Amino acid sequence: MSKAQINVEASEIGEASKARANEVSKVIEPSEFVEASEASEAKFSKRQQEVLSAVLDLMVRDDGALTMERVAKSASCSKETLYKWFGDRQGLLTATVPWQASKVRISSIDGDTLDEATLIGALERFAQDWLTVLTGDISIALNRMAISHAGSASSDLGTIVLQNGPFAMRRRLLPVLVMGRDAGHLAFDNGEEAFSCFFGLVVRDIQIRVLLGEEISLNEAQITREAGIATQQFFSLYGKKT
Repeated sequence: MSKAQINVEASEIGEASKARANEVSKVIEPSEFVEASEASEAKFSKRQQEVLSAVLDLMVRDDGALTMERVAKSASCSKETLYKWFGDRQGLLTATVPWQASKVRISSIDGDTLDEATLIGALERFAQDWLTVLTGDISIALNRMAISHAGSASSDLGTIVLQNGPFAMRRRLLPVLVMGRDAGHLAFDNGEEAFSCFFGLVVRDIQIRVLLGEEISLNEAQITREAGIATQQFFSLYGKKT
């Protein structure tokens, strides 16, 4: 079984859980455990990446008022090229989601030598990336647009953001939590519950507040502090008691 085929289920308990987790390779690379749509940024050329960056900038600057003509002008690209690369406006929007989500990474973890300090460091860095993305202007604009599209029969942007947001974070982080448990540093029966707890400790009410318009500006030092506190609280709840 390849790494990309492995799906660590939240219902894993006891020895059954350990057996399933052992199917995961002992080394987790940052790009593993993501679906094809999440890794699609690697398929974009440098020029296409520049176009996607222009789309994200327009979302912030023009409050989501995107047209192919405006994107073409901003990216110094012809509309014909945009249609060739992305199909239509919906395809262009869809491509920006994994491109933005790819900024949240998980550090490489060696299961054979995993110690508590390494696990803590990996979780803190993941939380830092997560908070940086969530509180950034681009993510706020993208999520607001996705909310406005939610339930629309003509757009699946909301579903795409959901799949590449919290669902993607779970797919990336849950295998690491399982490895931390198997290395003796964490104790939990339900991986889904453990991830949900970490999610809540990191994100708290910050995302909903910024989406509703509250001005929350966290600098690098503040984000590092918040990520450290969340990770410390998580270990207070799930750290293996000796």
